[in-house]
Amino acid sequence: MSLRSFPTSHLLFLIVKKHVLYLLLLLCGPAAIAQKTYQPQWSSLDTRPVPAWFSEARFGLFIHWGLYSVPAWATKSGADGFGSGYAEWYWQRLHTPSLKIHKEFKAFHEKTYGPDFHYQDFAPMFRCEFFDANQWADLFQQSGAKYIVLTSKHHEGYTLWPSAQAWNWNAMDVGPHRDLAGELGAAVKAKGLHMGYYYSLYEWYNPIYKESPAKYVDQTMIPQMKDLVTRYEPEVLWTDGDWDQSSKTWKSEEFLAWLYNESPVKDRIVVNDRWGNDTKGKHGTFLTSEYGKGSVEKGRPWEECRGIGESFGYNRNENLEDYQSTEKLIYELISVVSRGGNFLLNIGPTADGRIPVIMQQRLTDLGAWLKTNGEAIYGTQAWEKAPGKEVFYTRKGKDLYVLCTQWPEKLEIDGIGKPASVSLLGQAVKVAGKFSGGKLQVTPPVLSPGKAGAYAWVFKLENAL
Repeated sequence: MSLRSFPTSHLLFLIVKKHVLYLLLLLCGPAAIAQKTYQPQWSSLDTRPVPAWFSEARFGLFIHWGLYSVPAWATKSGADGFGSGYAEWYWQRLHTPSLKIHKEFKAFHEKTYGPDFHYQDFAPMFRCEFFDANQWADLFQQSGAKYIVLTSKHHEGYTLWPSAQAWNWNAMDVGPHRDLAGELGAAVKAKGLHMGYYYSLYEWYNPIYKESPAKYVDQTMIPQMKDLVTRYEPEVLWTDGDWDQSSKTWKSEEFLAWLYNESPVKDRIVVNDRWGNDTKGKHGTFLTSEYGKGSVEKGRPWEECRGIGESFGYNRNENLEDYQSTEKLIYELISVVSRGGNFLLNIGPTADGRIPVIMQQRLTDLGAWLKTNGEAIYGTQAWEKAPGKEVFYTRKGKDLYVLCTQWPEKLEIDGIGKPASVSLLGQAVKVAGKFSGGKLQVTPPVLSPGKAGAYAWVFKLENAL
Protein backbone atom coordinates (compact mmCIF):
# COMPACT_ATOMS: atom_id res chain seq x y z
CA MET A 1 0.00 0.00 0.00
CA SER A 2 1.43 3.41 -0.94
CA LEU A 3 1.46 6.36 1.44
CA ARG A 4 -0.92 8.11 -0.94
CA SER A 5 -3.48 5.29 -0.49
CA PHE A 6 -2.96 4.91 3.33
CA PRO A 7 -6.10 6.06 5.25
CA THR A 8 -5.64 9.56 6.66
CA SER A 9 -7.08 8.64 10.08
CA HIS A 10 -4.58 5.76 10.46
CA LEU A 11 -1.68 8.01 9.49
CA LEU A 12 -2.67 10.63 12.04
CA PHE A 13 -2.97 7.94 14.73
CA LEU A 14 0.56 6.66 14.07
CA ILE A 15 2.01 10.19 14.14
CA VAL A 16 0.29 11.01 17.45
CA LYS A 17 1.33 7.64 18.95
CA LYS A 18 4.96 8.24 17.96
CA HIS A 19 5.02 11.67 19.61
CA VAL A 20 3.32 10.39 22.79
CA LEU A 21 5.93 7.63 23.15
CA TYR A 22 8.71 10.18 22.60
CA LEU A 23 7.29 12.45 25.31
CA LEU A 24 7.03 9.52 27.72
CA LEU A 25 10.67 8.69 27.10
CA LEU A 26 11.66 12.27 27.86
CA LEU A 27 9.55 12.46 31.01
CA CYS A 28 10.47 9.08 32.46
CA GLY A 29 14.11 8.98 31.46
CA PRO A 30 16.11 5.85 30.70
CA ALA A 31 16.69 4.99 34.35
CA ALA A 32 12.98 4.78 35.11
CA ILE A 33 12.21 2.73 31.99
CA ALA A 34 15.11 0.36 32.56
CA GLN A 35 14.39 -0.07 36.29
CA LYS A 36 15.24 -3.63 37.24
CA THR A 37 12.92 -5.61 39.47
CA TYR A 38 14.84 -7.53 42.12
CA GLN A 39 13.59 -10.92 43.21
CA PRO A 40 13.59 -11.97 46.90
CA GLN A 41 16.64 -14.18 46.45
CA TRP A 42 20.25 -13.31 47.23
CA SER A 43 21.26 -14.22 43.66
CA SER A 44 19.09 -11.37 42.41
CA LEU A 45 19.55 -8.90 45.29
CA ASP A 46 23.35 -9.13 45.05
CA THR A 47 23.26 -7.85 41.44
CA ARG A 48 22.03 -4.42 42.54
CA PRO A 49 24.67 -1.75 41.77
CA VAL A 50 26.27 0.06 44.69
CA PRO A 51 25.00 3.67 44.89
CA ALA A 52 27.98 5.82 43.94
CA TRP A 53 27.77 8.13 46.94
CA PHE A 54 28.76 5.42 49.43
CA SER A 55 32.19 4.61 48.01
CA GLU A 56 32.88 8.31 47.48
CA ALA A 57 32.03 9.27 51.08
CA ARG A 58 34.77 7.20 52.80
CA PHE A 59 34.16 8.68 56.27
CA GLY A 60 31.03 8.43 58.40
CA LEU A 61 29.95 8.73 62.04
CA PHE A 62 28.17 6.08 64.09
CA ILE A 63 26.03 7.14 67.09
CA HIS A 64 25.06 4.73 69.89
CA TRP A 65 22.45 6.42 72.05
CA GLY A 66 19.62 4.92 74.07
CA LEU A 67 18.55 3.90 77.58
CA TYR A 68 21.97 2.33 78.10
CA SER A 69 23.29 5.89 78.05
CA VAL A 70 21.76 6.38 81.52
CA PRO A 71 23.84 3.82 83.47
CA ALA A 72 26.61 4.39 80.90
CA TRP A 73 28.83 1.75 82.40
CA ALA A 74 30.75 -1.35 81.39
CA THR A 75 33.55 -3.32 82.96
CA LYS A 76 37.12 -2.89 81.79
CA SER A 77 38.30 -6.27 83.04
CA GLY A 78 38.01 -7.92 79.63
CA ALA A 79 36.97 -11.15 81.34
CA ASP A 80 34.86 -12.25 78.38
CA GLY A 81 37.13 -10.97 75.64
CA PHE A 82 35.90 -9.03 72.60
CA GLY A 83 32.92 -6.79 73.41
CA SER A 84 33.05 -7.22 77.18
CA GLY A 85 33.39 -3.46 77.61
CA TYR A 86 30.37 -2.51 75.47
CA ALA A 87 28.17 -0.30 77.68
CA GLU A 88 25.20 -0.68 75.32
CA TRP A 89 24.96 -4.35 76.42
CA TYR A 90 24.33 -3.37 80.07
CA TRP A 91 20.86 -4.94 80.36
CA GLN A 92 21.92 -8.26 78.88
CA ARG A 93 25.02 -8.46 81.10
CA LEU A 94 22.84 -8.04 84.19
CA HIS A 95 20.77 -11.10 83.30
CA THR A 96 23.37 -13.52 81.96
CA PRO A 97 24.93 -15.37 84.92
CA SER A 98 26.96 -17.55 82.55
CA LEU A 99 29.16 -14.57 81.70
CA LYS A 100 32.31 -14.04 83.75
CA ILE A 101 31.61 -10.31 83.78
CA HIS A 102 28.03 -10.74 85.04
CA LYS A 103 29.05 -10.33 88.70
CA GLU A 104 30.86 -7.07 87.92
CA PHE A 105 27.79 -5.58 86.22
CA LYS A 106 25.46 -6.82 88.94
CA ALA A 107 27.68 -5.47 91.71
CA PHE A 108 27.87 -2.02 90.08
CA HIS A 109 24.12 -1.95 89.44
CA GLU A 110 23.08 -2.90 92.96
CA LYS A 111 25.59 -0.56 94.57
CA THR A 112 24.52 2.38 92.37
CA TYR A 113 20.77 1.84 91.93
CA GLY A 114 19.78 -0.85 94.43
CA PRO A 115 18.76 -4.50 93.98
CA ASP A 116 15.11 -3.65 93.20
CA PHE A 117 15.89 -1.15 90.43
CA HIS A 118 14.93 -2.59 87.02
CA TYR A 119 16.39 -1.67 83.67
CA GLN A 120 12.99 -0.35 82.58
CA ASP A 121 13.28 2.22 85.36
CA PHE A 122 16.00 3.97 83.36
CA ALA A 123 13.45 5.08 80.74
CA PRO A 124 12.18 8.21 82.58
CA MET A 125 15.82 9.15 83.26
CA PHE A 126 16.66 9.30 79.54
CA ARG A 127 15.57 12.93 79.26
CA CYS A 128 17.88 14.31 76.54
CA GLU A 129 17.28 17.83 77.86
CA PHE A 130 20.44 19.23 76.25
CA PHE A 131 19.94 17.54 72.89
CA ASP A 132 20.12 20.05 70.04
CA ALA A 133 19.94 18.35 66.65
CA ASN A 134 21.26 21.40 64.79
CA GLN A 135 24.23 21.68 67.14
CA TRP A 136 25.06 18.02 66.57
CA ALA A 137 24.74 18.43 62.80
CA ASP A 138 27.10 21.43 62.87
CA LEU A 139 29.71 19.31 64.65
CA PHE A 140 29.26 16.43 62.22
CA GLN A 141 29.78 18.76 59.28
CA GLN A 142 32.91 20.19 60.92
CA SER A 143 34.26 16.66 61.41
CA GLY A 144 34.41 16.07 57.67
CA ALA A 145 32.08 13.05 57.88
CA LYS A 146 29.86 12.52 54.85
CA TYR A 147 27.26 10.22 56.39
CA ILE A 148 25.71 9.58 59.80
CA VAL A 149 24.31 6.33 61.23
CA LEU A 150 22.15 6.69 64.37
CA THR A 151 20.97 3.74 66.47
CA SER A 152 17.21 3.89 65.92
CA LYS A 153 16.81 0.76 68.07
CA HIS A 154 19.42 -1.33 69.84
CA HIS A 155 18.94 -4.85 71.22
CA GLU A 156 16.98 -3.49 74.20
CA GLY A 157 14.07 -2.69 71.84
CA TYR A 158 13.65 0.96 72.88
CA THR A 159 13.19 3.06 69.74
CA LEU A 160 14.28 6.67 69.22
CA TRP A 161 11.21 7.37 67.12
CA PRO A 162 7.46 6.95 67.86
CA SER A 163 7.21 3.39 66.58
CA ALA A 164 3.74 1.86 66.82
CA GLN A 165 5.34 -1.55 67.34
CA ALA A 166 7.28 -0.27 70.37
CA TRP A 167 4.28 1.07 72.26
CA ASN A 168 5.28 2.69 75.57
CA TRP A 169 8.91 1.73 74.90
CA ASN A 170 10.01 4.59 72.67
CA ALA A 171 11.37 8.11 73.00
CA MET A 172 8.02 9.74 72.30
CA ASP A 173 6.02 7.82 74.91
CA VAL A 174 8.57 7.72 77.72
CA GLY A 175 11.76 9.63 78.47
CA PRO A 176 12.36 12.77 76.41
CA HIS A 177 8.93 12.67 74.70
CA ARG A 178 10.60 13.61 71.43
CA ASP A 179 11.16 12.10 68.01
CA LEU A 180 14.94 11.96 68.35
CA ALA A 181 15.52 10.04 65.13
CA GLY A 182 13.40 12.45 63.13
CA GLU A 183 14.93 15.60 64.62
CA LEU A 184 18.48 14.49 63.95
CA GLY A 185 17.69 13.14 60.50
CA ALA A 186 16.21 16.48 59.40
CA ALA A 187 19.16 18.47 60.79
CA VAL A 188 21.75 16.18 59.19
CA LYS A 189 20.06 16.29 55.78
CA ALA A 190 19.85 20.09 55.99
CA LYS A 191 23.68 20.10 56.14
CA GLY A 192 23.89 18.11 52.92
CA LEU A 193 25.05 14.93 54.67
CA HIS A 194 23.71 11.42 54.11
CA MET A 195 21.53 10.13 56.96
CA GLY A 196 21.25 6.51 58.00
CA TYR A 197 19.94 4.37 60.84
CA TYR A 198 21.18 1.33 62.73
CA TYR A 199 18.43 -1.18 63.51
CA SER A 200 18.64 -4.33 65.65
CA LEU A 201 16.72 -7.20 64.10
CA TYR A 202 16.25 -8.96 67.41
CA GLU A 203 15.37 -7.83 70.93
CA TRP A 204 16.72 -9.56 74.02
CA TYR A 205 13.54 -9.68 76.07
CA ASN A 206 10.68 -8.89 73.69
CA PRO A 207 7.89 -11.30 74.77
CA ILE A 208 6.67 -11.79 71.19
CA TYR A 209 10.16 -12.72 70.06
CA LYS A 210 10.62 -15.13 72.96
CA GLU A 211 7.27 -16.75 72.17
CA SER A 212 7.80 -17.03 68.41
CA PRO A 213 10.55 -15.48 66.24
CA ALA A 214 8.34 -15.89 63.17
CA LYS A 215 5.48 -13.99 64.82
CA TYR A 216 7.90 -11.27 65.92
CA VAL A 217 9.27 -10.88 62.38
CA ASP A 218 5.77 -10.46 60.91
CA GLN A 219 4.21 -8.32 63.64
CA THR A 220 7.14 -6.21 64.85
CA MET A 221 10.35 -6.29 62.83
CA ILE A 222 9.17 -5.99 59.22
CA PRO A 223 6.47 -3.33 59.93
CA GLN A 224 8.93 -1.42 62.12
CA MET A 225 11.70 -1.35 59.48
CA LYS A 226 9.26 -0.32 56.75
CA ASP A 227 7.97 2.49 58.96
CA LEU A 228 11.53 3.67 59.66
CA VAL A 229 12.37 3.72 55.94
CA THR A 230 9.16 5.35 54.68
CA ARG A 231 9.01 7.88 57.49
CA TYR A 232 12.63 9.16 57.34
CA GLU A 233 13.98 8.01 53.96
CA PRO A 234 17.47 7.04 55.14
CA GLU A 235 20.34 6.31 52.76
CA VAL A 236 21.91 3.71 55.07
CA LEU A 237 20.14 0.86 56.86
CA TRP A 238 22.69 -0.73 59.19
CA THR A 239 21.21 -3.90 60.67
CA ASP A 240 22.58 -5.89 63.60
CA GLY A 241 21.46 -8.62 66.01
CA ASP A 242 21.30 -10.89 62.97
CA TRP A 243 23.18 -13.83 64.51
CA ASP A 244 20.21 -15.23 66.39
CA GLN A 245 18.40 -16.49 63.28
CA SER A 246 18.98 -17.26 59.60
CA SER A 247 18.12 -14.76 56.88
CA LYS A 248 15.17 -17.02 55.97
CA THR A 249 13.69 -16.66 59.46
CA TRP A 250 14.28 -12.90 59.41
CA LYS A 251 12.68 -12.78 55.91
CA SER A 252 15.59 -10.60 54.89
CA GLU A 253 15.33 -11.37 51.19
CA GLU A 254 11.67 -10.38 51.09
CA PHE A 255 12.33 -7.16 52.96
CA LEU A 256 15.28 -6.19 50.75
CA ALA A 257 13.24 -6.87 47.61
CA TRP A 258 10.71 -4.33 48.93
CA LEU A 259 13.53 -1.92 49.84
CA TYR A 260 15.11 -2.10 46.37
CA ASN A 261 11.89 -2.19 44.33
CA GLU A 262 9.24 -0.16 46.14
CA SER A 263 10.68 1.97 48.95
CA PRO A 264 11.12 5.73 48.53
CA VAL A 265 14.92 5.27 48.73
CA LYS A 266 15.20 2.28 46.41
CA ASP A 267 17.82 3.91 44.18
CA ARG A 268 20.13 5.39 46.81
CA ILE A 269 20.03 3.31 50.00
CA VAL A 270 22.88 1.01 51.04
CA VAL A 271 22.72 -1.89 53.50
CA ASN A 272 25.35 -3.87 55.38
CA ASP A 273 25.91 -7.64 55.51
CA ARG A 274 24.16 -8.43 58.81
CA TRP A 275 20.87 -10.00 57.69
CA GLY A 276 21.15 -13.42 59.30
CA ASN A 277 23.68 -15.83 60.73
CA ASP A 278 24.35 -16.96 57.15
CA THR A 279 24.95 -13.58 55.45
CA LYS A 280 27.93 -11.81 57.05
CA GLY A 281 30.78 -11.45 54.60
CA LYS A 282 28.53 -12.67 51.78
CA HIS A 283 25.54 -10.46 51.09
CA GLY A 284 24.56 -6.78 51.29
CA THR A 285 25.87 -3.59 49.72
CA PHE A 286 29.00 -3.62 51.87
CA LEU A 287 30.82 -5.94 54.26
CA THR A 288 31.49 -4.96 57.86
CA SER A 289 34.49 -5.08 60.15
CA GLU A 290 34.31 -4.11 63.84
CA TYR A 291 37.39 -3.06 65.79
CA GLY A 292 39.44 -4.77 63.09
CA LYS A 293 37.48 -8.03 63.31
CA GLY A 294 35.43 -9.00 60.28
CA SER A 295 35.40 -10.13 56.68
CA VAL A 296 37.06 -7.85 54.13
CA GLU A 297 37.05 -9.10 50.56
CA LYS A 298 39.22 -7.41 47.95
CA GLY A 299 37.19 -5.62 45.33
CA ARG A 300 34.01 -5.41 47.45
CA PRO A 301 32.82 -2.32 49.33
CA TRP A 302 33.49 -2.64 53.06
CA GLU A 303 33.39 -0.58 56.23
CA GLU A 304 35.38 -0.62 59.46
CA CYS A 305 33.53 0.62 62.56
CA ARG A 306 34.91 1.35 66.01
CA GLY A 307 34.45 3.74 68.91
CA ILE A 308 36.78 6.52 69.97
CA GLY A 309 37.02 4.49 73.18
CA GLU A 310 36.50 0.76 73.67
CA SER A 311 32.72 1.03 73.95
CA PHE A 312 30.10 2.14 71.46
CA GLY A 313 27.63 3.42 74.05
CA TYR A 314 28.99 6.08 76.42
CA ASN A 315 30.97 4.41 79.21
CA ARG A 316 31.65 6.49 82.32
CA ASN A 317 34.16 3.86 83.37
CA GLU A 318 36.55 4.82 80.58
CA ASN A 319 39.38 7.30 81.16
CA LEU A 320 41.75 9.22 78.91
CA GLU A 321 44.02 6.23 78.29
CA ASP A 322 41.03 4.29 76.94
CA TYR A 323 40.43 6.82 74.16
CA GLN A 324 42.18 6.86 70.82
CA SER A 325 44.30 9.95 70.22
CA THR A 326 43.60 12.18 67.23
CA GLU A 327 46.80 10.90 65.67
CA LYS A 328 45.73 7.25 65.92
CA LEU A 329 42.27 7.98 64.54
CA ILE A 330 43.72 9.76 61.53
CA TYR A 331 46.11 6.85 60.97
CA GLU A 332 43.21 4.40 61.08
CA LEU A 333 41.19 6.51 58.65
CA ILE A 334 44.16 6.53 56.25
CA SER A 335 44.77 2.80 56.66
CA VAL A 336 41.14 1.85 56.01
CA VAL A 337 40.66 4.12 53.00
CA SER A 338 43.99 3.10 51.45
CA ARG A 339 42.69 -0.49 51.53
CA GLY A 340 39.48 0.51 49.77
CA GLY A 341 37.19 0.75 52.79
CA ASN A 342 35.02 3.30 54.57
CA PHE A 343 35.72 4.34 58.16
CA LEU A 344 32.67 4.60 60.46
CA LEU A 345 33.77 6.22 63.72
CA ASN A 346 31.41 5.93 66.68
CA ILE A 347 30.50 8.49 69.32
CA GLY A 348 28.43 7.83 72.44
CA PRO A 349 26.34 10.79 73.63
CA THR A 350 25.22 11.15 77.24
CA ALA A 351 21.69 10.55 78.50
CA ASP A 352 21.07 14.30 78.71
CA GLY A 353 21.89 14.75 75.03
CA ARG A 354 25.47 16.01 75.07
CA ILE A 355 28.39 14.77 72.99
CA PRO A 356 31.32 14.43 75.45
CA VAL A 357 33.86 17.20 74.98
CA ILE A 358 36.73 14.77 74.35
CA MET A 359 34.73 13.30 71.46
CA GLN A 360 33.98 16.77 70.11
CA GLN A 361 37.69 17.53 70.20
CA ARG A 362 38.59 14.38 68.28
CA LEU A 363 35.96 15.12 65.63
CA THR A 364 37.03 18.72 65.09
CA ASP A 365 40.68 17.60 64.82
CA LEU A 366 39.71 15.07 62.16
CA GLY A 367 37.76 17.77 60.34
CA ALA A 368 40.73 20.15 60.37
CA TRP A 369 43.00 17.46 58.90
CA LEU A 370 40.42 16.52 56.26
CA LYS A 371 39.91 20.15 55.29
CA THR A 372 43.52 20.14 54.08
CA ASN A 373 43.91 16.54 52.99
CA GLY A 374 40.40 15.34 52.18
CA GLU A 375 41.23 15.27 48.48
CA ALA A 376 43.25 12.11 49.19
CA ILE A 377 40.32 10.50 51.05
CA TYR A 378 36.98 11.38 49.46
CA GLY A 379 36.18 9.70 46.16
CA THR A 380 39.42 7.71 46.11
CA GLN A 381 40.17 4.03 45.55
CA ALA A 382 42.92 1.73 46.73
CA TRP A 383 46.06 1.61 44.56
CA GLU A 384 46.53 -2.02 43.60
CA LYS A 385 50.33 -1.68 43.33
CA ALA A 386 50.77 -0.12 46.77
CA PRO A 387 53.90 -1.47 48.51
CA GLY A 388 54.49 -2.01 52.22
CA LYS A 389 52.72 -0.44 55.19
CA GLU A 390 54.87 2.50 56.26
CA VAL A 391 53.50 4.74 53.52
CA PHE A 392 49.89 4.60 52.31
CA TYR A 393 48.43 5.28 48.87
CA THR A 394 45.09 6.21 47.35
CA ARG A 395 44.20 7.02 43.77
CA LYS A 396 41.63 9.14 41.96
CA GLY A 397 41.57 8.72 38.22
CA LYS A 398 45.16 9.11 37.05
CA ASP A 399 46.27 10.96 40.18
CA LEU A 400 48.13 9.16 42.98
CA TYR A 401 48.21 10.31 46.60
CA VAL A 402 51.04 9.32 48.92
CA LEU A 403 49.98 9.54 52.58
CA CYS A 404 52.81 9.65 55.11
CA THR A 405 52.13 9.16 58.81
CA GLN A 406 55.71 10.17 59.57
CA TRP A 407 57.48 13.09 57.91
CA PRO A 408 59.74 11.44 55.30
CA GLU A 409 63.32 12.33 54.65
CA LYS A 410 62.99 10.87 51.16
CA LEU A 411 60.28 9.13 49.15
CA GLU A 412 60.59 6.56 46.38
CA ILE A 413 57.53 5.52 44.40
CA ASP A 414 57.86 2.70 41.91
CA GLY A 415 55.59 1.41 39.14
CA ILE A 416 54.17 4.74 37.96
CA GLY A 417 54.46 7.04 34.97
CA LYS A 418 56.16 10.41 35.05
CA PRO A 419 53.80 12.73 36.93
CA ALA A 420 52.80 16.06 35.47
CA SER A 421 53.47 17.65 38.85
CA VAL A 422 54.28 16.80 42.47
CA SER A 423 52.80 18.84 45.31
CA LEU A 424 52.21 18.72 49.06
CA LEU A 425 48.55 19.23 49.94
CA GLY A 426 47.92 22.35 51.96
CA GLN A 427 51.35 23.82 51.32
CA ALA A 428 52.22 26.38 48.64
CA VAL A 429 55.80 25.14 48.35
CA LYS A 430 57.82 23.56 45.59
CA VAL A 431 58.42 19.81 45.85
CA ALA A 432 61.47 18.45 44.08
CA GLY A 433 61.10 15.15 42.21
CA LYS A 434 63.37 13.08 39.99
CA PHE A 435 61.86 10.48 37.65
CA SER A 436 63.79 7.68 36.03
CA GLY A 437 62.97 4.14 34.90
CA GLY A 438 59.42 4.14 36.23
CA LYS A 439 60.55 5.31 39.66
CA LEU A 440 60.01 8.71 41.24
CA GLN A 441 62.30 10.07 43.94
CA VAL A 442 60.74 12.88 45.96
CA THR A 443 62.70 15.21 48.18
CA PRO A 444 60.28 16.70 50.72
CA PRO A 445 60.53 20.46 51.21
CA VAL A 446 61.89 22.07 54.35
CA LEU A 447 59.02 23.50 56.36
CA SER A 448 59.00 25.64 59.49
CA PRO A 449 57.23 23.99 62.47
CA GLY A 450 54.37 26.47 62.29
CA LYS A 451 53.58 25.59 58.69
CA ALA A 452 54.31 21.88 58.64
CA GLY A 453 50.77 20.75 59.43
CA ALA A 454 50.12 17.83 61.77
CA TYR A 455 49.60 14.07 62.10
CA ALA A 456 50.00 13.01 58.45
CA TRP A 457 51.10 14.56 55.17
CA VAL A 458 49.95 13.95 51.61
CA PHE A 459 51.97 14.26 48.41
CA LYS A 460 49.92 14.44 45.21
CA LEU A 461 51.35 12.98 42.01
CA GLU A 462 49.26 14.37 39.21
CA ASN A 463 48.63 12.22 36.12
CA ALA A 464 51.09 9.53 37.31
CA LEU A 465 48.92 6.45 36.61
